[in-house]
Amino acid sequence: MIGLQWEIIIIAILAAITCAILGVFLVLRKMSMTSDAISHAILPGIAIGFLITGTINSPLLIILAALMGLLTVAMTEAVTSTRLVKEDAATGLVFPALFSIGVILISKYASNIHIDTDSVLLGEIAFAPFDRLVIREIDIGPKSFWVLGTTILLNLLFVLVFFKELKLSTFDSNLAATFGFMPILLNYMLMGLVSITIVSSFEAVGVILVIALLIAPAATSYLLNDNLKNMITLSVIFGIISALAGYWIARWLDASIAGMMATVSGLIFFLVYLLAPGQGLVASVRRRQRQKLEFAQMTLAMHIYNHSDDSENIEERMKGKLGYHLGWSVSYIEKIVKRSQNSGIITVKDDLISITSKGIGFVEAANMLISSKYHPSFQRLRNEFIIFTGN
Repeated sequence: MIGLQWEIIIIAILAAITCAILGVFLVLRKMSMTSDAISHAILPGIAIGFLITGTINSPLLIILAALMGLLTVAMTEAVTSTRLVKEDAATGLVFPALFSIGVILISKYASNIHIDTDSVLLGEIAFAPFDRLVIREIDIGPKSFWVLGTTILLNLLFVLVFFKELKLSTFDSNLAATFGFMPILLNYMLMGLVSITIVSSFEAVGVILVIALLIAPAATSYLLNDNLKNMITLSVIFGIISALAGYWIARWLDASIAGMMATVSGLIFFLVYLLAPGQGLVASVRRRQRQKLEFAQMTLAMHIYNHSDDSENIEERMKGKLGYHLGWSVSYIEKIVKRSQNSGIITVKDDLISITSKGIGFVEAANMLISSKYHPSFQRLRNEFIIFTGN
């Protein structure tokens, strides 16, 4: 028998894992907000399931919730196919209508049980361990252990069996259809599992945290890696970190556990968004600054190259005259000339700038780059100048 504290942590980790597995595909398919729509639209399915069975513990609730998620996707696509409104507007029309029906059903026929809208949206993971699964008077742990564990197995099985089909249909649905992979069917299967994932998690952690765990870890991994398998792995890791850090910070601050987990997942994304080595904001700013300097070097090299045989206008190559010819400030000229010297593109002697053999190759490659043609020197130059990498 493990302690209550660790049961909460395990439930949070299980929720993070089950969401992270599918979240990557939602992010790559640009369907992040669809998860939000489904998370609200499943409410009528839960309410109808309760009205039929009289209990909130029946598997029928999960089945009807999954069907309601598929209905949300189908209705959104049907409205979008009319071309009268765009997909985002169709989503905004469909899920509030379905969610409102669920709220009405619950408030009218299920107001005396704990399946209220606050429970669905916010959840309370601290109470999840008290909902035990007892078989023949034997307590085998919190019900969430088994529900989330089963959902993880379903999601893993789906991804493992259909990984090739999911990968192809995610990046090129037309090609997937050509190969006979039925991308539409795969999409509905994915949305059905997303619905099951949401409904299996909402009572323990709430819809808000489920959405955060579906999207934030996947979006974070997307900034760090472009390999699908690695993205899924990183997404699971970030989800687990969010769950663990969120729990301990919430306990330290005496705050909402689910809310803090969602906050931590957002903070992790924000940090990676800022600091990711390839696609982070800081790296992007530095890359743009470097590109600006390299384009200035290109301009200088072309200017010197074009006047290298012009003995009558030798002042075109004089360092002190560049400000007049190129419109640069003195300090900027010093910066670009020094940078170009360090790169071996030019040499300076008695204020006269000359282009080197490396500089000639640089100019020739630059001309090919401008004309959108490939040049063999690109491979060599791209190690030193990012303007030849296409980034």
